[in-house]
Amino acid sequence: MTKHFETTKTVRNIAVVAAGIDEEYQNSMIEGMIDCAKMYHANLACFSAFGGVISSSRYDIGEYNIYELVNEQKFDALILLTNTIQDNTAKKKMIQRAKDSGLPSVILDGEEDPAFYHVRINNNKAMREIVRHVIEEHNAKQICFVAGPQNNPEARDRYQAFCEVMKEHELPVNENQVFFGDFRAADGRRAIEFFMSAGIETPDAIICANDTMALAVMAELEKHDYSVPDDIIITGFDNTFNARYYCPSLTTVSRPLHEAGFKACELLLHAIAGKDVPKTISLDAEPVYAESCGCCRDLSKNIRQYKKSTFQLIDTCRNDISLLNRMTTELAETETIEENFKVISHFINELECEKYCICLCSEWEGAFRDVNSGGTEEAYQIQGYTKNMSAPLIWNQGQITQVEKFRSADMFPEPLENGGNISYFLPLHFRERCLGYYIITNGEFPIKSMLCHSLMLNISNSIENIRKLIHLNSVIRELDNLYVLDPMCNIYNRNGFIRVADALLNQCRKEQKSILISFIDMDGLKLINDNYGHKEGDFALQRLASVIHDCCGHTRVCARFGGDEFIIFSAGEDEHDIEPLEGMFRKRLSDMNKMVNKPYQIDASIGTLVTNPTETDGLFSLITKADALMYEEKKRRKTSRYLRKA
Repeated sequence: MTKHFETTKTVRNIAVVAAGIDEEYQNSMIEGMIDCAKMYHANLACFSAFGGVISSSRYDIGEYNIYELVNEQKFDALILLTNTIQDNTAKKKMIQRAKDSGLPSVILDGEEDPAFYHVRINNNKAMREIVRHVIEEHNAKQICFVAGPQNNPEARDRYQAFCEVMKEHELPVNENQVFFGDFRAADGRRAIEFFMSAGIETPDAIICANDTMALAVMAELEKHDYSVPDDIIITGFDNTFNARYYCPSLTTVSRPLHEAGFKACELLLHAIAGKDVPKTISLDAEPVYAESCGCCRDLSKNIRQYKKSTFQLIDTCRNDISLLNRMTTELAETETIEENFKVISHFINELECEKYCICLCSEWEGAFRDVNSGGTEEAYQIQGYTKNMSAPLIWNQGQITQVEKFRSADMFPEPLENGGNISYFLPLHFRERCLGYYIITNGEFPIKSMLCHSLMLNISNSIENIRKLIHLNSVIRELDNLYVLDPMCNIYNRNGFIRVADALLNQCRKEQKSILISFIDMDGLKLINDNYGHKEGDFALQRLASVIHDCCGHTRVCARFGGDEFIIFSAGEDEHDIEPLEGMFRKRLSDMNKMVNKPYQIDASIGTLVTNPTETDGLFSLITKADALMYEEKKRRKTSRYLRKA
């Protein structure tokens, strides 16, 4: 079996596994990979989660499940940005799967492992230079450090470099001088709270392991009336857009992220082609000294670019917010999955992609099943994807199609037709419940928009709302059945009969049609219960109900009116229909007795009324008349049996 999406062997397919691709580090790396893939006419499939963004472990389970979709047999190579994945279990599992696949794989900025190729940026060297600069050029003595997560190799390198330089200069590193975060803005704010509550001397400098935390540190210090760099020096790491153009501009480290992504992709393509490639490629990062450490920087040369970039960022964000709000409003009005997808399809063009797919697990609605405990629980997909999937919405350059069934192992509902395609696989889920996934092909929305995650969340929530509505309607139908059906005899009960018969009666009055009402009363039920038990009594009632139901066909309505009383109602029948109906009832009742062969007879009396109802004829008054006819019949039968015995 071929390992490629296409029959053309020269087209290579590379999978990228990452998290948080809307962040600057990740999308800079991915942009490098994209440029390389297009240059070599290769297909790139990026599987991305947004785990760790929301404080919900159940939500993260649903996000990281996207990695289960990766079918290594369909790819020629793998690129792993495992340093972006916060969940250790998901990270280790993906690394092991890459090893087991035997595919050439490269890890970017990750742990050293002989099973993989490595492209790394030297974090230690640049961080050492930054710390030395703060100590030697700015005479800082009391220095705090805001570290990244220590299960992240980059974070460890940067923290180690800080500790080494502090030791070189015989400066202490105490526990209350270091705050360990997760590379997020909230960690910068918490770090300031930590340092202030620790009761330490106001630091000369705070070194941060990335720009995001550093910018948050500066903003928090400003709230407490500290001036940067006059009171405290702040440095970061990554040289992000915000770091370059913040006021004061941030002293940081510039890393060749685009180059790293390009080289990772190129290394694999050369390895696949059988060329000799190095096991490790190491790139250097460079310190960027700016205003936050006291080194002045002339921004006048960059102000035009800054204004242009900022306008584009704000304009794009404004447009995306408009898209999100309009889609959210219209999705809230949908009540079926078809309506839902119709709304989504109206907005896809604004994502500026070539192709957009929504793929759903089979039985995504989530069926209910009984469990041993005697209760019920909702059975739904959590880990992995169902063997078969559907793609109810495929938007391809304005054309909308669907695929009713495809294998999740194929990942794509339709095969790619050529090379140079960039596809993003994003999870579609509600909390830990796996509903399916999205595919966005040949568009920058997943890595350029700050609202990609929000848009995906909104669509996922709208589909979950449809799923709940389906279940709600199902429950309502069940409750309605309980209200109108007799559970033992499986025909209408009194409530159900009144609902249906009232409507028919009104129709007959308007159309001046006659009606037929038969009232049936079971004979001898008490004797059966007393002599053979109530179970046999229930059995006899059920058999009688089945006979009555068989006599009705599709044109008449029957019901258990109460206890051992039954009723038949139909429209448009006349006096000539009474004898055939009652004759059929007697014949089928006799046949039933022969078939069940019980020591007792199942018997009943029937009285039938045919009349043209007037406005004054209520349903119950007509039933009472039929009931009277039935009792006359019952008396005649009792008298007949008495005379025969005499």
